[in-house]
Amino acid sequence: MERHLIVLDLDGTLLTDEKVISKRTKETLLRAKQAGHEIMIATGRPYRATGMYYKELGLQTPIVNFNGAFVHHPLSRDWKTMHEPISLDVVRDVVDAVESYQIKNLLAEVLDDVYLHIHDDKIMDAFANGEPNFTTGDLRKYLKHDPTSMLIHAEEHHVEDIRQHLRDVHAEVIDHRRWGAPWHVIEIVKSGLNKAVGIQPVAEYLNISKDHIIAFGDEDNDLEMIEYAGTGVAMGNAISPLKSIANEIIGTNNEDGIGIYLEERLKLKQTI
Repeated sequence: MERHLIVLDLDGTLLTDEKVISKRTKETLLRAKQAGHEIMIATGRPYRATGMYYKELGLQTPIVNFNGAFVHHPLSRDWKTMHEPISLDVVRDVVDAVESYQIKNLLAEVLDDVYLHIHDDKIMDAFANGEPNFTTGDLRKYLKHDPTSMLIHAEEHHVEDIRQHLRDVHAEVIDHRRWGAPWHVIEIVKSGLNKAVGIQPVAEYLNISKDHIIAFGDEDNDLEMIEYAGTGVAMGNAISPLKSIANEIIGTNNEDGIGIYLEERLKLKQTI
């Protein structure tokens, strides 16, 4: 069988609701590697909150973080790191634009540095993976470098209004996504970036054609990736728009969906 590139979203896809990789799925992925297939992660998370899964699976491929805004190879200096941050001028405009919506907070990440507009212990706990450096204060004053991504934590009933305002005013310079429950968060990256953009150079680097890419996802930040891949696979727990464009719909992240699918698709003998 020809080599495939298996692309894995993390939350709601590879990871169970307990944020672990199930035994069956992990063993199937390890067998896929032994059979010569390549495996990579494509996530909205920063690398500091991803590296533990990269190491658990023993990966040796580049990784897509921040929904395509940061692509690097943790094990190779030969890979040319791709980092496309948001302009500080745009960040200041966004802060000005959303203040009237009574947002809960704004957050910016410069790779492993986290900036909070307003101090919030709950958010700091949620972003504590990898022990980032936290700075609290008005982003327009304290943020000195172009951020990799920006988050708007809003009241649920304001989320779509804010997103529409961002479309109307900043569509040419930023792209934005809505997080899944329970966080009512809008994530912003530089315009034109998404997971598919990050995957393309990795596939070229590995010399694997688009037709041999199998990508798994569950949320709206996976839409371009699922559409781009030769086989786009939606989890059983995925949002309806993702299921509507996927080539396959499988079991949920809590039902070994990935493991069971790959066992059959790649003819990997089950040993458990």
